[in-house]
Amino acid sequence: MSQTDFNDLMWFLTVAEEGNFTRAAARLGVVQSTLSHRIKRLETRMGMRLLARTTRSVSTTEAGERLRRTLAPRMGEIEAEIAALTELRDTPSGSVRLTLSHHALTQLIWPKLRRVLRDYPDIKLELNVDNGFRDIVEQRFDAGIRLGESVEHDMIALRVGPDWRLVAVASPAYVAAHGAPDTPQDLLEHRCINRRQMTAGGLYAWEFERDGKEIRVRVDGPLILDDDATMVEAACDGFGIAYVPEDMVADQIDSGALVLLLDEWSQRFPGYHIYYPSRHQNLPAFRTVVNALRHRGE
Repeated sequence: MSQTDFNDLMWFLTVAEEGNFTRAAARLGVVQSTLSHRIKRLETRMGMRLLARTTRSVSTTEAGERLRRTLAPRMGEIEAEIAALTELRDTPSGSVRLTLSHHALTQLIWPKLRRVLRDYPDIKLELNVDNGFRDIVEQRFDAGIRLGESVEHDMIALRVGPDWRLVAVASPAYVAAHGAPDTPQDLLEHRCINRRQMTAGGLYAWEFERDGKEIRVRVDGPLILDDDATMVEAACDGFGIAYVPEDMVADQIDSGALVLLLDEWSQRFPGYHIYYPSRHQNLPAFRTVVNALRHRGE
């Protein structure tokens, strides 16, 4: 296949992944009209429609989806082999794409990776924030970062952070007005700040554990959010009880801005892990990122 045809396939795959010509063109560094022309040329050459276009979005047709599923892993393998050639360089270089949650990014990953960018200027990082779960192979991510209990079993996984827990907190004013819950079931009588799960779309059932007894409570209240920082702010403002990562409210608890509730019921989760297919482990830039993220605590 000619170089032009190979580029057309890569451009098609980018449009299919982004679901939008504008974003795909920006990612590829080309103008949108050129990208649209190349996709139409590919469709003409293949004799079939690959993308269904509307005024707001782009989706793959049945043939386009089949082509996308065929191309994605193979393009990933090609990119990995090309990146492996950087072993011949004196310093690591290349791109590393990660998908991770907002909490993992702000509280753990970015403080470590900013040093990588300073020390290795030829490494390019793309950090895609998504609180759901992504198929890192099909969507051509080099790795994902999730809690240890959520990592796919067919992936290599390395711990990048300590165990942590979610804690229930409320403002002193809220506790003074409504009292403090003694058990997780008491939350049913309180105003709580709900969390929307991005993957399933439902509301998160708060999980507690004490002396081996596990309890899940579906709370109710005036707010439904999917951002931890906003939940903390809303709790500080007295809108209800929030269930958030402990490291995000440690300062507020110490200062008295928030009150820790149900402390003995808050269970620990396995810490964040980076997970990836085996073919990435020998790439110099990727190895540099993994080594920087590796958890070295107990």
